[in-house]
Amino acid sequence: MPLAQTAAKDEPFTIQANVDRVLVPVVVRDKQGHAVRNLKQEDFSVFDNDKLRKVSAFEVETRVAAPEAAGPAATGSAIGGAGKLAPAHSSLHQIVLFVFDDMHLSFEDVSAARKSASGAIAGVLAEGSLPAVVSTSRKINSGLTTDTAKLQAAVAGLAPHGAARSDKGECPLLGYYQADLMVEKNDSGAKAEAIQQIFRCDPGLDPSRDYAIAQRLTESAAMRVVSLSRQDVLDTYATLSGFIRALAKLPGRRSLILVSPGFLPLDPAALAAESRMIDLAAESDVTIDALDARGLYTTSLEASEGPGADPQYQGEMRRSSMDRAETSMGELAYGTGGSFFHNSNDLNGGMKVLAQGPECVYMLELPLEDVKQDGSYHRLKVKVGRSGIEVQAREGYFVPKPEKVKR
Repeated sequence: MPLAQTAAKDEPFTIQANVDRVLVPVVVRDKQGHAVRNLKQEDFSVFDNDKLRKVSAFEVETRVAAPEAAGPAATGSAIGGAGKLAPAHSSLHQIVLFVFDDMHLSFEDVSAARKSASGAIAGVLAEGSLPAVVSTSRKINSGLTTDTAKLQAAVAGLAPHGAARSDKGECPLLGYYQADLMVEKNDSGAKAEAIQQIFRCDPGLDPSRDYAIAQRLTESAAMRVVSLSRQDVLDTYATLSGFIRALAKLPGRRSLILVSPGFLPLDPAALAAESRMIDLAAESDVTIDALDARGLYTTSLEASEGPGADPQYQGEMRRSSMDRAETSMGELAYGTGGSFFHNSNDLNGGMKVLAQGPECVYMLELPLEDVKQDGSYHRLKVKVGRSGIEVQAREGYFVPKPEKVKR
């Protein structure tokens, strides 16, 4: 049984949307990339939609490895199964959950991820930490174990399982980003390019005579892509949240390393799910580190893709889509005090860096008593009164609407 389902079967662990406060994890580094440890509450300024907000609580978490390695009680702890998660040994300084997003990874991504994972897993074991390997499709689940063979077998079994992945030969070729522009933004350029794809794919259609037909075909295709993609993103957040809930039951330092090409939280429901997940991780003291499995990616179309697509326009759509997917990964990492490794083909080195985790995290609490509960998104900006530093922090949150009372 996958980790996400284990949490649901055990004693209920619930963190409801908290309308009284929002937690903002912050990591501060100097120019050499070292953690800055000696900051105080008065060193931080938090701006909520460009307005200065007071910080109602402040904590510093220094993450130092314990001197002892994991004992026998930690070895072989089960992630799956009907029973509860076996507790790790108290001397274990870290539990590391490697989550491979096989619902969005391509065949090329999976191949690169397999190679990069081996060294990171070996490093985690060498430090006396307890790892597990799972996937968002829930088809991979090694269990919490120090058995290298079992962990490597789980990595070797990875394969793409994306239900929402489009066929390269589809016409019109529509990604979620373009489809959302058409359906939600009424973008004329996105619609026009999709309609032109129809005419290029079927020379029997006449633009002056059959424009309405092409329009209906593109509208139907866009609606289908938007519907499937929205549900796909929500399912991804639900799965990741399940992993976080299960990790929250375990003692010691806990981190989740997400290996993914990213996904697109474009609609309000997805953005709210992202915000709730960041809240859940912060409340549960679980750090999310993210690795962009695409490395240095290209936005060009392959020869077999989109027989009627405009290469230049589709390149622009992919660039925008990939940028947004990258942003979503960064938001999860920075919003929980983790790190984000991207724009590099050194995935092996990146995985090892993420497995080490941040050395110091500042947790700021913002009160929300005076914030209107209207379902809006609030942009956050954290500033530190020192020069020559880099600040990584949560970039925003959703204020939930009050639930309607049924009568």
